[in-house]
Amino acid sequence: MEDMKEFVAYCRKLLRALSKIENALEENNVELAKELVRELKEDAERDIEA
Repeated sequence: MEDMKEFVAYCRKLLRALSKIENALEENNVELAKELVRELKEDAERDIEA
């Protein structure tokens, strides 16, 4: 059950990040979108290594 809570929390965090990226792209702020994608990748790499 604890694994499910962690997964749901991860999904919520991912959804927030994707929403920020989407907003940046809608505002034609490509640099911000790139930065947010880099942060998302770094977070994923840290989670995999943990």
